[in-house]
Amino acid sequence: MSSSCSRMRPACIPEAHLGMPIGVVRSVSIKTGKHADRSGVDGALALAGHGFDGDVHADPLSPRQVLLASAAVYDECRLPAHALGENLLVDIDTTSLASGTVLQLGAHMRIRLMFQCEACGQLDLQRPGLARAIGNRRGMLARVITSGRVQVGDTVVQENERLPSWSDDWRERVRAVLDAVPPGFVVDYARLARLAGIQASYCRAFPRLLARLDPHYADKAVPARSASGATRWDGSGLFGRS
Repeated sequence: MSSSCSRMRPACIPEAHLGMPIGVVRSVSIKTGKHADRSGVDGALALAGHGFDGDVHADPLSPRQVLLASAAVYDECRLPAHALGENLLVDIDTTSLASGTVLQLGAHMRIRLMFQCEACGQLDLQRPGLARAIGNRRGMLARVITSGRVQVGDTVVQENERLPSWSDDWRERVRAVLDAVPPGFVVDYARLARLAGIQASYCRAFPRLLARLDPHYADKAVPARSASGATRWDGSGLFGRS
């Protein structure tokens, strides 16, 4: 690990801070396409159950609609702008944020925190060894609960409301999605990956994972070209009202 990128000690935000500002939005950015550069903007419109308007990661069936990253990580690791691929740069230690927490940003936008974003190999394209150095500090992923515009300088408030938490472990998220599949339905592998917030390449691991789970999971997920006559589940209701 680079000496210029020391790890911060996680510290949960005290309950006494509920309903009070816990930080400020330092920057906002949007990526309009898979191969487009991420661009800093003064503000952006977040759409409930969707994500940021015009952002490539806006997806009603994804738990990865918004990524929050810590400004302190950028300072400590001396990273160039947008190196972590975040939508929102905040002056908060994102490792202190718990899944299920609800945050309000600015006057109206509200988000539900889902799980920590994994430091994937794409970060090593920025700097060799960066993914390992970042560890669990890449940021926190979230879904948009309430539409609203967020701007640089907006305050971040942790609300009293708590929603169900999601695991940082992708295997546990797959299990949670399978638990939500209605009786008589199946989910295809590609949709399962999307709902669990993992890359489509993980579909190759699903047969082995399903074989290790309880037997009743075996018939809940199928390849896209499966001959199963069961109705395909579209994921509706998985995230509740968010």
